Amino acid sequence: MRIFDPHIHMTSRTTNDYQAMYDAGVRAIVEPAFWLGQPRTSVGSFVDYFDGLIGWEPFRAAQFGIRHHCTIALNPKEANDPRCVEVLDVLPRYLAKDGVVAVGEVGYDSMTPEEDRVFAAQLQLAVEHELPVLVHTPHRDKLAGTLRTLDVVRESGIPPERVVIDHLNEVTVEAVRDSGCWMAFSIYPMTKMTEQRMVRILLDHGIERMLVNSAADWGRSDPLKTRRTADAMLAAGFSASEVDTVVWRNPVAFYGQSGRLELDEVDVDELATFEGNSIRRGGA
Repeated sequence: MRIFDPHIHMTSRTTNDYQAMYDAGVRAIVEPAFWLGQPRTSVGSFVDYFDGLIGWEPFRAAQFGIRHHCTIALNPKEANDPRCVEVLDVLPRYLAKDGVVAVGEVGYDSMTPEEDRVFAAQLQLAVEHELPVLVHTPHRDKLAGTLRTLDVVRESGIPPERVVIDHLNEVTVEAVRDSGCWMAFSIYPMTKMTEQRMVRILLDHGIERMLVNSAADWGRSDPLKTRRTADAMLAAGFSASEVDTVVWRNPVAFYGQSGRLELDEVDVDELATFEGNSIRRGGA
């Protein structure tokens, strides 16, 4: 089984997670820029973080046979902090980089006027850079936030097929499906969605434009939830081809709109040689 996790925060995960993911069939991932838990107080903190997403983290993933891509944005939570707003000025530099396959995560946390402005500005950046958009829906007032999100997306003029609305559930899926946007679901051990609920949604709404992700981060989460969902689909009677559509072909189709996906097999032996030579040169 091949798996593409379209939303996982590997900066906050361990090398053991990478190995377990590879063993479970994960061969490609997208890591969205997000809130790190501790408030950042300057633009420089974001620059260092973005540099890690496009530099170190792809190399770390490749050592375990996994292709790493990322999305870049000022996240909704920190959009409310005036110390962070100037991040918008540095985004164009990163949105032009190889491996950056979308603008994201953007959207709402508390649905403030500041979030409105930053959301609209980043949708415009996506249009200018011809990139897809990954949208975060709020954890509170989920339906109201999703409906407001869809209104802002429509007003932006970005084609709905270039937008994925994430963290959906049974209450919000229908509105997003009808909008023409892609639908994404985060499978979590204790919050958001379970594998069983996800299978029910797929049975009710089909597999077209559906993405399943682990959204694993520094909280209580599981980087193998994509595999567990795939197994639950098989147990529920979905065919291997249908499972492949949800956990591989759909994320490839969505993020492939960037023109920047790299999905060929990683030569792990060559990477190991490169790393060993770098270490020897550094110690000489």
